[in-house]
Amino acid sequence: MNRPSIIGLVSVAVVIVSAFLPWLTIESKHLVFTGMDTTGSSFGEPGKLNIIVAVIAGIFFALRGKWPARINLFITAFMAAWTFRNFILFSRCEMGECPHREIGLYLSLVASLITFACVILSNGKQK
Repeated sequence: MNRPSIIGLVSVAVVIVSAFLPWLTIESKHLVFTGMDTTGSSFGEPGKLNIIVAVIAGIFFALRGKWPARINLFITAFMAAWTFRNFILFSRCEMGECPHREIGLYLSLVASLITFACVILSNGKQK
């Protein structure tokens, strides 16, 4: 395995772990949201899709060849777009109240971008 693939696998693990960390806090209502638990809102559970896509990306990081690398490019681009969407959706202000963004939201975004960059940097020829 080359270095970008190893870094990609580590960042995939960080995306999965960050789905269970706090994403934001609404102080006035005493609510803490994670990617898996958004009780009290209409956000849904975006962490489930993060986990599913991250597992698929991890499988494609472990495979050799050009075609798994090309498919993984699409998968990680989708994961980066989805986490960016989550970042925008969760961190917006509504009705004059701005939520406090937590570490899980930032980790998810940064790790998915690193995963996408690792796919671009790996050439598909793994040893």
